[in-house]
Amino acid sequence: MRYRKELDTARSHINTLRAVIVVVLAIAAAMWWGWQTAPERLQVHVPPELRTGGVLDADEVHPASIYTFALYMWQQAYRWDDDGREDYPENLRQLQAFMTPSMQQMMQEDLQRRDDEGELARTRAIREAPGRRYERERVEALGDDTWIVWIDVEIEEHVDGELVKHLRARYPLRVVRYDVDPQYNPWGLALDGFAGQPTQIDLEEQ
Repeated sequence: MRYRKELDTARSHINTLRAVIVVVLAIAAAMWWGWQTAPERLQVHVPPELRTGGVLDADEVHPASIYTFALYMWQQAYRWDDDGREDYPENLRQLQAFMTPSMQQMMQEDLQRRDDEGELARTRAIREAPGRRYERERVEALGDDTWIVWIDVEIEEHVDGELVKHLRARYPLRVVRYDVDPQYNPWGLALDGFAGQPTQIDLEEQ
């Protein structure tokens, strides 16, 4: 009788071990599946102000990131350090991954117009207008991964070292999510045109 009880105990222990092995294998299979299906690249847009804490989804784009993207791309397109006849088309070539096809067409038409009107043979500096930095009200979410961004910039143009244009302007830019080619566009965003007519701002206005 004693041996039978010991045999039953051994069999029960073996069955328990088998159950544990099955559970471990199931967990390992689940982890393998999770590893195989996990994204290779995870994009996180971190807002500039985190002193009060914040919770963001991995794919959520903070309005500050939208604003920074729009301002930076607009500056890059319209900054001509040497000669707009060469700098402007080269800028558009380098930034094409950050523009939708319709925006690229619009910029090419602007390039042609400026060339026809003799507005390219110059240098151009463009910067954020003083006192017009990011505020939450400058970014409006339209839904469907589309935003309107209002940027205020100050522009100076020189011909042979002489100032020929100095103004401030407000541009209402449309920005869309654009996860087309992460290798060339890590932002996952693109300029998509104007959301209204650009307007000139008084230089004295703050």
